[in-house]
Amino acid sequence: MAERVKLLGALPSPFVYRVIWALKLKAIPYEFIEEDLTNKSPLLLKYNPVHKKIPVLLHGNKPVCESMIIVEYIDEMWPQNPLLPNDPYERALARFWVKFAEDKGTSVWRLFRAKGEELENTRKETLEMLQNVEEHGLGEKKFFGGDSIGIADIAFGSVIYWLGLIEEVVGEGVIFEAHKFPRLHAWIQNFKQAPIIKENLPDRGWSVTFFKRRREAILAASA
Repeated sequence: MAERVKLLGALPSPFVYRVIWALKLKAIPYEFIEEDLTNKSPLLLKYNPVHKKIPVLLHGNKPVCESMIIVEYIDEMWPQNPLLPNDPYERALARFWVKFAEDKGTSVWRLFRAKGEELENTRKETLEMLQNVEEHGLGEKKFFGGDSIGIADIAFGSVIYWLGLIEEVVGEGVIFEAHKFPRLHAWIQNFKQAPIIKENLPDRGWSVTFFKRRREAILAASA
């Protein structure tokens, strides 16, 4: 009997959606367990005692933590609809862009919490990140790996889609302008319109309201 798959998460976390997309692209049934991050469950504390963070994938009783590590685990565990290329060089490229998303995509999350001079500096960092991906990441391809969604698309999907939400929440002007980033803009449209992704995106209106409240609370606490 196959081991049950459970996902501990909270919505609309972009890191949780990375795992949801991977599971859905692989057609893997799973149980979603909603976490209250203001009152973390014994289950979360048991299975991620180091960081105490979401997402956590439970495969049977085996926990896997950190969103992109989970995605790679899913790809290795269930080989159908592969997210990483077979060619070693192409795999290395995909992993390079995943790491770039992990390292440089943090500017988007800092944008959400920033104000004043810090906000302006973080906007510049985000622009530089977008310019690098525009110039070096996609070329003329539909997705990072070619014609189908792969691991780098999942990594960047959570950065670019949530950047649009955060821009609306922060209200300091648009960074991700279509005429400045035509390749990235075409890519995110292709990504969002892929049926599995389209069916598994957070509601935009609800998400903007959620993040506005979170931002107000964070700024009030730091005042």
